[in-house]
Amino acid sequence: MKGMRDMPDETRADSAAATAKARQRRAGRAVTRALAGWIAVRRRMLSAGELGYLPVTLVLVAVWIIFQSLNSSFLSPRNLSNLSVDIVGTGLIAVGIVFVLLLGELDLSVGSISGFAAAVFAVLNVNNGVPEWLALIAAVLTGTVAGTVQGYSIARTRVPAFVVTLAGLLTWNGLMLVILGTSGTVNLDENGLIAHLTSYYFTNAGVAYAVAALATALVFLASYLNRRRRMALGMSHLPLHTVGVRTGVVAVIGFGSAYLLNQFQGLPLALLIFLATVAGLDIVLRRTHYGRQVYALGSSVEAARRASLGVTGVQTAVLAVSGTLAATGGLFLASRITSVSQNSGSGVLLLNAIAAAVIGGTSLFGGRGTTWSAVLGMLVIQSIASGMALTDTPTAVQLVITGGVLFAAVVIDSLSRHTQQAHGRA
Repeated sequence: MKGMRDMPDETRADSAAATAKARQRRAGRAVTRALAGWIAVRRRMLSAGELGYLPVTLVLVAVWIIFQSLNSSFLSPRNLSNLSVDIVGTGLIAVGIVFVLLLGELDLSVGSISGFAAAVFAVLNVNNGVPEWLALIAAVLTGTVAGTVQGYSIARTRVPAFVVTLAGLLTWNGLMLVILGTSGTVNLDENGLIAHLTSYYFTNAGVAYAVAALATALVFLASYLNRRRRMALGMSHLPLHTVGVRTGVVAVIGFGSAYLLNQFQGLPLALLIFLATVAGLDIVLRRTHYGRQVYALGSSVEAARRASLGVTGVQTAVLAVSGTLAATGGLFLASRITSVSQNSGSGVLLLNAIAAAVIGGTSLFGGRGTTWSAVLGMLVIQSIASGMALTDTPTAVQLVITGGVLFAAVVIDSLSRHTQQAHGRA
């Protein structure tokens, strides 16, 4: 310390600058090593057919580049904010579809359940004066009961799920028409609880940044603790640089999204609820005994039966989750237009929900996929819809493009499965 004090000011400044440059070089080399390690891991995964979110991410980036070049308003804060709210209703339904697809099954009734649940809410609240919170609970439970009945029927009778849920599609749609009556349309209170689900924004910029910071911290903590746990058990684990890159990606996406949303009206309540639901259910699937049973059952039903897994309970619970999320999604869709009609839950809703799950990376063959697949898939589908609207492109073209993307996703899924089988991973 005395030697440093005895140095001339210029010498001390040069020494400090050299030290700072050395630190920068070390930090740069550390980042380079982390990225190189992450890329090497990804290459090995790709060669083994484990594509992850890469295909849907590339499609999403391509869609955004194309539509931004056609209309400069596409990536504006206003349009992206509207896009983030538009994905919520169908996205929640798609998350339920992910659960069913993990079993290697398909639920065709989710559209009708969403419309039926929304109709239950509207009739109870608007026509009969039941408090909104109570009508909301009744509507969600309607979806839960509908899904449970279907799931139990599938598990006990072993009739294919698409047959049982096809019957459900007709049944729940018919019941919706019955309770709506001859009027056919019920307008919701524009200042009510349901309307605020998609119209409320956290205008304080700090809220969006706080959510981004919390998400980044949780991702790092969960990844790091899981790495330590697997190391202690002598199991394969993520390299530390992969944990760092993953956390960095989440931070960039989170804070970038927060910045863009704050340029318009702030963080939408609907988006916060959606992401919290997706994250919570992702934990359920990947970190709980129930979630592991779902994946095991999707990989092989007979093997699961021989292993004495509760097949009936798991199948019933999965369809109950699907019904609950369908009902919740129906309420968000009703909130977006503040009304419920005989057309609620119909049209391309069912197809978009299934397409979102598959495009996002959930396998049609069962046993592979996450709840985040629904988010990415919905971003692709809704981005196409938004871009088409901004460029005045006919709906027919939108359907053709979405169908093409879905077909490509199914082909990639099939090729990926064959590659994994060749490497002994499926």
